[in-house]
Amino acid sequence: MGFLENKKALIIGVASNRSIAWGVAKAMHAQGAELAFTYQNDRLQSRVEKLAKECGSDIVLPCDVATDENISDLFKQLGTHWSEFDILVHSVAFAPKEELEGDFVDNTTREGSKLAHDISSYSLTALAKAARPMMSGHPSAIISLTYLGAMKAMPNYNVMGLAKASLEANTRYMAYALGPDNIRVNCISAGPIRTLAAAGIGDFRKMLDHVEQNAPLRKNVSIDEVGNVAAFLCSDLASGITGEITYVDAGFNIVGMTGY
Repeated sequence: MGFLENKKALIIGVASNRSIAWGVAKAMHAQGAELAFTYQNDRLQSRVEKLAKECGSDIVLPCDVATDENISDLFKQLGTHWSEFDILVHSVAFAPKEELEGDFVDNTTREGSKLAHDISSYSLTALAKAARPMMSGHPSAIISLTYLGAMKAMPNYNVMGLAKASLEANTRYMAYALGPDNIRVNCISAGPIRTLAAAGIGDFRKMLDHVEQNAPLRKNVSIDEVGNVAAFLCSDLASGITGEITYVDAGFNIVGMTGY
């Protein structure tokens, strides 16, 4: 029996079999969770449906987190399948590609900043607000994904670093607000992984090489390693943990000077 047996998890953010959200979904499925998935648009629907079948799920629902109406509709539809659920996985982020390069001050715009914060951070709050009635009153957990660029200035990360810093603060405030409802909220800061989203970051290959050469474990992490930690944090084994940012990056975040 897995440690997520009898748990129901909603996975938001799977775009391909290279998505971190897919690593999370696989790990949760392996530990016995029943899964539901969302897709952002019609282009991704069949891809997500195919992946959902690999986890024994036929609950695949549309959701564009940019609109409250879409989010409300998601939970209305989910309610026709489940009366309640236990885990919400938020693996969603976006910023205009042209703002993820060059000089931060020159390239960051008001509209780009609004969009990055809305999709990458506020959407977590919006989803939690809509999910709260179905998650309250029994041990539940919310998990999201961040990156070291929230804490350290990184080349070609720019406005996304601000949005991820907002997401990390969001995690703490939500943990405080939802704790009385027995809902825990945590965030994983994953090392760089080659995903569709990462394709928009300039010189990403150099980032991977640098981490592999300088992280204490001398490697990059995989979606499966991140998924395993997410599964643990959303299980009753982690019942005393909330409001935390947990690093899964082969230890890179602890390193100061490198290359010596």
